Amino acid sequence: MPNSTVAPSRSTIPPSRACRYDGPDMRAGVGIDPRLGLSRDQQRTLVKESAELGYDSLWTPAGVTGRSIFQTCRDWWEATTGVVFPGWTVPTLAAESATLNEITAGKFKLGIGLGAYPSEAFRKQLGLPYVPPVAFTRDYVHALRELFAGKSLDYTGKGLSLHGVQLGINAPAVPVYVAALGPQMLRLAGKYADGVTPNWCSAKQIEWMRAYVAEGAHRAGRAADEIPFALYIRVCIDEDEEAARRAFATQLLGYALARPGTPKDTGYRAHFARMGYDEILSELEARRDAGTPMAELVDAVPRELLLEVGYFGHARGAADALKRLSHNLLEEAMVRLITVRPGDLQACLAAVVACQPGGWARG
Repeated sequence: MPNSTVAPSRSTIPPSRACRYDGPDMRAGVGIDPRLGLSRDQQRTLVKESAELGYDSLWTPAGVTGRSIFQTCRDWWEATTGVVFPGWTVPTLAAESATLNEITAGKFKLGIGLGAYPSEAFRKQLGLPYVPPVAFTRDYVHALRELFAGKSLDYTGKGLSLHGVQLGINAPAVPVYVAALGPQMLRLAGKYADGVTPNWCSAKQIEWMRAYVAEGAHRAGRAADEIPFALYIRVCIDEDEEAARRAFATQLLGYALARPGTPKDTGYRAHFARMGYDEILSELEARRDAGTPMAELVDAVPRELLLEVGYFGHARGAADALKRLSHNLLEEAMVRLITVRPGDLQACLAAVVACQPGGWARG
């Protein structure tokens, strides 16, 4: 099975369990997003059922122009949202997060990531200047953590200039998790973040990533095992296994294929290449650019690629797949739901039952 186990470029990681996790029971979360097509009432039903099944947390992304997710997070006692931060100002994002952390008695975490920011089309759409992605992320992490610590912020970076800014909310500090895939961002997370949220990962890739986070932590005088990894694991449960495969593969290709005219050595495209899938993706991109319909590309994605980063199919195989993708690798794993049909609450409920934490995350 394709994988990448290249070691970090510098041998600064002390011998330890940096690339594995052997602590207490792993935490289990549920991940939902707008592609599920759930109404607010359906989301509340799903959240309530998930809590009763023993899930520890809710994770949900926040885009720039879609429905606000902060109300959804309010419905769960412990919640995390992943924010595409270039679409937010630091003070606004900090104030919203601190307020939610106050409401949930310190149970909220903020995940930040670049989303489509490296794309020129995205920046043009929002009128954003180009700032080197790692420097931009470092600016936001620093500024947010300073504000969450109650400090008055005076900071000038490559992407930010804030002076005399301070939160007017007396709330517990919000942990800041960073979405990271490549070596530079992983090292940054090891130096500055409270946690790491990778995405679409094989078990081998998590070990590779942990080494870079450990390198960054070591440079900053931090303990690598104090920086938790929380991974989304996509799951599509359906009795029609072929329909589940197509739904899963459709979402994967939305991340893995490079957009026409964009470089293949950054973002998710580079991430999948590091896992050994460059040749497969290059072939699919060439077929797409020649006019092949997406349905045919979806059918051409190898099963082994899909099952190396998630699970699709019948409910009975879900727990074993989740254990294989997470055991002794993660502090927290989130079951990120995919459904064949939008608005299908029953499919979501069936999935959280099939993936309930007692079957794979406990013991």
